[in-house]
Amino acid sequence: MKILLVEDEPALVAAISRFLEEEHYVVTTATTYASASTAMHDYAYDCIVLDIGLPDGNGLDLIRQLNAGSADTGTAGLIIISAKDSLDDKLLGLELGSDDYITKPFHLPELNARIKSVLRRRLFGGNNLITFGDITVDSLSHQVKVRHQSIELTEKEYQLLVFFMANPNRLLTKAAIAEYVWGDYMDGADSHDFLYTHIKNLRRKLIDGGCPDYLRTRYGAGYLFSKTA
Repeated sequence: MKILLVEDEPALVAAISRFLEEEHYVVTTATTYASASTAMHDYAYDCIVLDIGLPDGNGLDLIRQLNAGSADTGTAGLIIISAKDSLDDKLLGLELGSDDYITKPFHLPELNARIKSVLRRRLFGGNNLITFGDITVDSLSHQVKVRHQSIELTEKEYQLLVFFMANPNRLLTKAAIAEYVWGDYMDGADSHDFLYTHIKNLRRKLIDGGCPDYLRTRYGAGYLFSKTA
């Protein structure tokens, strides 16, 4: 899952980023209003963790950009973090469309729990168990089962599978897949051919586990996760 962290305190940026990466999120950071606005326009994220007190602008205006559809992440979950424990700020943030509001200082596991809750609501209707055909994924334990039998995936294979399951019947380009699983910097990669090995291994493990082959290759275009040919 891809997270955009918008925060201007260097120590907090480092602590949150390190913690979330250890939880297997792909994290992009922005420390100013301008850099956050650029990131929101250029890339898609599953969740944005946003400090509304930025040195060059008000984070609430970034939420207004999302609402106006002027950014690429209109379907992203949104969690406000702020040093202000103000009821007015909380209400305004929620009215503008944020999913949650957390006041500094906070414990990182609490932030992680809130991110997971937002992702479940946004991507999978609030369910911990994600299903597609014969595949079931537990988003909390990262356990994957095919026809009720567990299969072992690497972390990258797991992220690929969840990305495909969150986007059924949608053509996904190699660039979009690479950015989602490996980070925004992949948009400058000369080639995305390395994806072939990871996707081939994922497909093989699913089929070996008794799963139909849901992964369709569209040569020159990308991949489609579908129950129909």
